[in-house]
Amino acid sequence: MSNNQLVLNANPVVAYLQKPAAELTKADIVKYVCENEICMINFMYPGGDGKLKTLNFVITNLDYLDTILTCGERVDGSSLFSFIQAGSSDLYVLPRFRTAFLDPFAEIPTLSMLCSFFDKDGQPLASAPEQTLRKASEAFTRVTGMQFEAMGELEYYVISADENVFPAVDQHGYHESAPYAKTNAFRAMCMKYIAQTGGLIKYGHSEVGNFTLDGLTYEQNEIEFLPVPVEQAADQLMLAKWVIRNLAYEEGYDVTFAPKITTGKAGSGLHIHMRMTKDGRNQMLCNGVLSEDARRMIAGMMNLAPSITAFGNKNPTSYFRLVPHQEAPTNVCWGDRNRSVLVRVPLGWAAGVDMSAMANPLKAEEQDKEKHDAYITQLTSNKQTVEMRSPDGSADLYQLLAGLCVACRHGFEMADALEVAERTYVNVNIHDVQNADRLAQLAQLPDSCVASADCLERQRQVFEEYDVFSPAMIDGIIAQLRTFDDCSLRSDVEGNPDAIQQLVNRYFHCG
Repeated sequence: MSNNQLVLNANPVVAYLQKPAAELTKADIVKYVCENEICMINFMYPGGDGKLKTLNFVITNLDYLDTILTCGERVDGSSLFSFIQAGSSDLYVLPRFRTAFLDPFAEIPTLSMLCSFFDKDGQPLASAPEQTLRKASEAFTRVTGMQFEAMGELEYYVISADENVFPAVDQHGYHESAPYAKTNAFRAMCMKYIAQTGGLIKYGHSEVGNFTLDGLTYEQNEIEFLPVPVEQAADQLMLAKWVIRNLAYEEGYDVTFAPKITTGKAGSGLHIHMRMTKDGRNQMLCNGVLSEDARRMIAGMMNLAPSITAFGNKNPTSYFRLVPHQEAPTNVCWGDRNRSVLVRVPLGWAAGVDMSAMANPLKAEEQDKEKHDAYITQLTSNKQTVEMRSPDGSADLYQLLAGLCVACRHGFEMADALEVAERTYVNVNIHDVQNADRLAQLAQLPDSCVASADCLERQRQVFEEYDVFSPAMIDGIIAQLRTFDDCSLRSDVEGNPDAIQQLVNRYFHCG
């Protein structure tokens, strides 16, 4: 991390200590607590429901501070995770110092940190969310020699009283400005707080979805992050959802990350962008086109796509979003700049052209053209990613990113990866009538939680390789999905708006 990044860092802990978050130590935490009159410490960690849990400590002396930072604390694992039995439920939670942030909502000065789970023997809990993701990342690097990076596009609806002033056009909210978009200022404050927790944000904007229903206005928003190591990507998405909900509560809004709100309106996804790096350089392009390694990575996702929904689409309303003509995928395929596919290769900056100079045509200072062109090429080629479009806000973030990491690694272990990539590539809108023959050749994504569970059961061996997903975790995911008993739910409630609304209400605050 450069000095400029430290000076401009939005996290008060990093800015005060002038150290990158990854290098923070226990001594740094103690120093910050003592010199900034911190009165409380919060341990935070995800439970089996995908939401953050909190354990509060009031700090009264240095010895106690040292104790909790060194030894952590006990928690009841059976109350957090369904796959842990009450008879052996004691777990330890230990703070990860690199995640420290000043709680923006606490009236009492409070320092919060995300935690890792450990078992009774003091070993990392094999089935813990963050441990599963760590093992997936390590296995990816071991097989490929590269690092796996990711970032999310977090979509959500903000709900408020309908003012009927400067009404927006229904389902045309994409990048809308105020006053037609009413919650832009709320989104900007969310972004500020997320950055203070350590989240690296690319941008925020209003999204397509907007409508009124029963005297309420629903406005869809999106906050997109920058690519970071995959473990960090999960942490920042988890904290972002926590920030958005807390700020909404303070401001009198309701928010939902639910995949579907009502029929005929845009649902909310959680698109995940991924890239591979080596020695800090993006490996997704070769000579300006998608590299063979990137195609292997995509092939792995094509192969395991049916079971990835078990991690990324966790309740029955998820499958009301995965229908044709809603810019949500239904089939296992990929393509360039194509929003009807499962894995999209977004528009990149592969041309190596200095567009900034064209947009700003004032005469530049004399410079070495060859060096400048090389700089532009390096800067732009580093931005290329591929995007998985099936997940939504019901996802377990750590399971989802671990599953994607496994799938991308799996592509390097498939002897026919490049053939699979070629066979599943499409460059047309597969839902257009004239492309019906091509559509018929493609595998379909599961259409229910039960179908996703069945797919995971068939493909579980790949996820359990390298001890990434524990068998207990896979068993727990399959059992949970099957409890929904939703094999025919979409057809059962079709044309019944009351039944659909009951489902929406039941899963409104998912994930």
